[in-house]
Amino acid sequence: MPGTLYVVATPIGNLGDLTPRAAEVLRTVAVIAAEDTRETRKLAERVGSGARLVSCHAHSTAGRIEEVLAVLAGGADVAVTSDAGTPGVSDPGPALVARAREAGFPVVPIPGPSAVATALMASGMAADRYVFLGFAPRKGGERTEWLERIHRETIPVVCFEAPGRAADLLDDLAQVCGPARRAVVARELTKKFEEIRVGTLAELVAWSQSTEVRGEVTVVIEGSSDAPAPVETGPAAAMAKALVAAGVERSRVAKAVAEVFGLSRNESYRLVAEDPS
Repeated sequence: MPGTLYVVATPIGNLGDLTPRAAEVLRTVAVIAAEDTRETRKLAERVGSGARLVSCHAHSTAGRIEEVLAVLAGGADVAVTSDAGTPGVSDPGPALVARAREAGFPVVPIPGPSAVATALMASGMAADRYVFLGFAPRKGGERTEWLERIHRETIPVVCFEAPGRAADLLDDLAQVCGPARRAVVARELTKKFEEIRVGTLAELVAWSQSTEVRGEVTVVIEGSSDAPAPVETGPAAAMAKALVAAGVERSRVAKAVAEVFGLSRNESYRLVAEDPS
């Protein structure tokens, strides 16, 4: 029988957050593929794991992944872990998981701590929908586009940032999204010096510029309230229905409706697609 690849979420700071199931997996697997073996070794020793640790991170060669797959092929189980939190979120875990699935090995997720979920829990913002954008791009057009996306989002946005760049990020967010947009800065989550600050971007900029921000930072930005006004589609829908019933090709109907009522292409195509005729 082939081995199983376990995708194991590990604590983001407080080791007491390791689940009993995760601890059992780490104790029983033959190999732990870790983003940082130094960090994972501490955890392995804590739970009494004798597993062999191998490094598997963003700069690992394809050969390292093949080594892990060879272990699975030999019938031994493997756990993949990130430095902290859930593998697959801003770390190289997906590459190993994807290759394991392609090769036909069982993949079992072991859920647990997540900085994204933890920050949302403490934000006070509705989190039935949110967007996670990972780490902010450093500069250039990619950063500009990234910031503009946050400006447009109408649901909360969660991102990560290194402590030394947190002040610059908050300043850029305030300039693009407006100083009155509310946000949350959560640092050192679950650790002794955990700090969660809530306020407008202007207030958070002032705070970040007056103190030395330490520890990994998770930022939650409230969704924009400047959503575009809904388009009145009643007459447009009636026109679309009539043209489709008359046998006009749907693509031509969508184009005509968009031109007459000033709708976007996506909106006009949606109206045509919803017509059951």
